[in-house]
Amino acid sequence: MPGLSVSLGPLKLRNPVMTAAGTFGYGDEVEGLLDIRRLGAIVTKGITLQPRPGNPQPRLAETPCGLLNSIGLENIGLERLVGEKAPLWARWQTPVIVNIAGEKVAEYAELARGLEGVEGVAGLEVNISCPNLERGGVEFGTHPELAAEVTRAVRKNTRLPLLVKLSPEARDIVAVARAVVEAGADALTVANTIRGMVIDVKKRRPGLGAVSGGLSGPAIRPIALYLVYQVAGAVEVPVIACGGIVSAQDALEFLMAGAGAVQVGTATFLNPGAALEVMDGIEGFLKREGMTDIGQVIGLARKGER
Repeated sequence: MPGLSVSLGPLKLRNPVMTAAGTFGYGDEVEGLLDIRRLGAIVTKGITLQPRPGNPQPRLAETPCGLLNSIGLENIGLERLVGEKAPLWARWQTPVIVNIAGEKVAEYAELARGLEGVEGVAGLEVNISCPNLERGGVEFGTHPELAAEVTRAVRKNTRLPLLVKLSPEARDIVAVARAVVEAGADALTVANTIRGMVIDVKKRRPGLGAVSGGLSGPAIRPIALYLVYQVAGAVEVPVIACGGIVSAQDALEFLMAGAGAVQVGTATFLNPGAALEVMDGIEGFLKREGMTDIGQVIGLARKGER
């Protein structure tokens, strides 16, 4: 049987298939729908210091080959997460990575401190696609110096494996990637959703309660693939691909572009077992091709590496 284990810096996974933040809840909601022990890792929905009610309804809108979401980081807050969810994760055999979000650098730092040493938390994924209220609402992830500032603050307050989820809205995503790696990131998730909107023609108003939302699903896959290709060729840390992965073939494209792991997100809304099907498909591909290890696939499509 081909070897599927991968290393994301200090984080070791049994296989390269993870769930994406915001699409798998806290994990316990779907525990009865699939064997979560077979997943490489679970990334939780974004957590903030205090509970948040989220954006006004409607929060979801389907688009051709995609989905717009405007959840607004609805979550239970740090205290309840540590008290209610982490004890469940501690019993699982699958690593759980907590996605963290904030509006100020100090909030990210406090979240990191609050999750340090908590049994059941295997790592952090930092969402830098949030507005920085101290800098006029500019997204942390759109500027290398702001992204690095958040990363340094989190790194200073945790020894956990640190993933930083990059924003596709950055003018130069490679510059942001290099900045956060220098600031202490162990791996990079590429990338978050792309801003968009829909109009309800009958109601003559935006189709989402918050006007705009993040576009995900197969519609953004070619964009995400190019971003992964760019970033993987520019940094030495592992890159985790995220964006429209529905099938094993999709995942293999990202792996061949240089990703060391993949996250399956929107596909789980249609099929909760999508991530496991992707994993089984990758394993089947390796067997058919006579490959013995997932590392033989990673980076195959990169220039000069054939």
